[in-house]
Amino acid sequence: MNRAASPTERGSAAGSAAAQRYAARLGAERFVPGLWGWLVPVIIFVFALALRLDGLNNPHTLIFDETYYAKDAYALLQTGYELEWPSGADADWLAGDPQPTGQGSYVVHPPLGKWLIALGILPFGMAEPLGWRFSSAVAGALGALLIAFIAQRMFRSVFLGGFAGTLTAVEGHHLVMSRVALLDIFLTLFVLAAFGALLADRYSARRRLAQWAAQTPGESTGWEYGPGLMFRPWRLAAGVLLGCAVAVKLSALSFVAVFGILAVLWDLQARRALGVRRWVRAGLRHDALPAVVTVLPLAALTYLGSWIGWLLSAEGWGRSAFDPAPEGLAGLVPGALRALWNYHASATEFHTGLESGHEYASHPLTWLFMGRPVSMHYQSLSQGEEYEHTGQVCQAEACSSAIVDLANPLIWWTGAVALVVVLGLWLGRRDWRYGAILSGVLAGGAVWLLFPGRTMFFFYTISYHPFLILAITVVAALLLRAGTGPVDRQGTPRPRAAIVSAQQRNTVFVLCFTLLAVAVSVFFWPVWTAELIPYEQWQMRMWVQSWI
Repeated sequence: MNRAASPTERGSAAGSAAAQRYAARLGAERFVPGLWGWLVPVIIFVFALALRLDGLNNPHTLIFDETYYAKDAYALLQTGYELEWPSGADADWLAGDPQPTGQGSYVVHPPLGKWLIALGILPFGMAEPLGWRFSSAVAGALGALLIAFIAQRMFRSVFLGGFAGTLTAVEGHHLVMSRVALLDIFLTLFVLAAFGALLADRYSARRRLAQWAAQTPGESTGWEYGPGLMFRPWRLAAGVLLGCAVAVKLSALSFVAVFGILAVLWDLQARRALGVRRWVRAGLRHDALPAVVTVLPLAALTYLGSWIGWLLSAEGWGRSAFDPAPEGLAGLVPGALRALWNYHASATEFHTGLESGHEYASHPLTWLFMGRPVSMHYQSLSQGEEYEHTGQVCQAEACSSAIVDLANPLIWWTGAVALVVVLGLWLGRRDWRYGAILSGVLAGGAVWLLFPGRTMFFFYTISYHPFLILAITVVAALLLRAGTGPVDRQGTPRPRAAIVSAQQRNTVFVLCFTLLAVAVSVFFWPVWTAELIPYEQWQMRMWVQSWI
């Protein structure tokens, strides 16, 4: 005999149903992907890591800006701050006998990225390139893992999460930047992680609002402003991660600004959609102000913590070069912090005034067209010559070994078109996901348009690379839904068999694009990984004159 539900149980069920309705209104329904939601991203991570570790010792030399960052990482391990290196230091380094001077070096990028490179040198040493490139490879693989999770949650689809993760794993621009000891892949990882934390905060906060609304009578005065959400751990985590991004490269400040505005707009929209009467004032008071007084200081402290080695030293560049203690309250600021302020004033002047010419410099307007990728390594050999990095002998009339920071053309150019589609969709539908994707591109790419005279490079685009992948995922999501609605454009109900057929057809289209993207990556793999190939094979992959 079934027991009748008690009034308490009926009230609890009604409250739960109301909370679910409010969560649906706020776009914060729970998504439970199950076991595959974990297995697919982990498999992608392992696959991406394998691609990034394969042949990582080739070339066995310091390429491009590795000559700065790898040696800075080694110096940090020795002293906690960067050191100057004498002429011929690269040869000593490759001989396994690094000999930095004891004098602090003036560098214009914060220390965290170099500390992360140092984490690879600790277990593997600096005798092999694996040591100074290992951390970049791990960061790149973690980026593929994160984008899979983020896309899965944004589009409520394990399949689309796997799609985004796979494209990231095989994309050449991301691959190259994950196989060299430069700073930008760490910047990308922290920016993406901060974005993911803000997404988690968005869903969490909206579910809390939905729960409050379900428990608050409509005539309550609480609907004037809604609840104060107070402790928001995911938002605090985003602050730490953004602080880490800035501690890798100061250009991440644009992400702090843009993501901050984005988060405030999300909160305002949530209170408006919920039905809070004074939603603007409530959002500013209960959400924006607490974020300003908690997240920004936390990000600043995180950034400051990255300088701890320099702050505790006496010999770091500029560490003792500060004005005498000023009078008044300013005199209470420790000399180390005043020295750090002077250091940053100098670095800011350097960054904004950098106008020296470079063979591989490019303008931001050319980046989406991949007009001028950066060649990080090139070596030509004649027939019979030995390639010293691997011991191979050139069998053709002429051979080449190259590392070109060249994106997968199919993925990159599709991403450029997808961004136009996403912009149009956002203007037409105002879907928050489209605005979020565009915000990442705005912070990572458009901000450079503010400095038209500065020397810039294509590899700066790696910071908004994840958002380009998400834009492609938007198009894939639209394609998967084509012809699968319950009724067609004329309002005629679709038979179940027609819907299933359309779903299968659309899935095949997306899978074919993925396989084609993988095939293109296989084709360009040799010029991303310094393989020794016949000169004609290298030339076959240089489709545009400006790529050379």
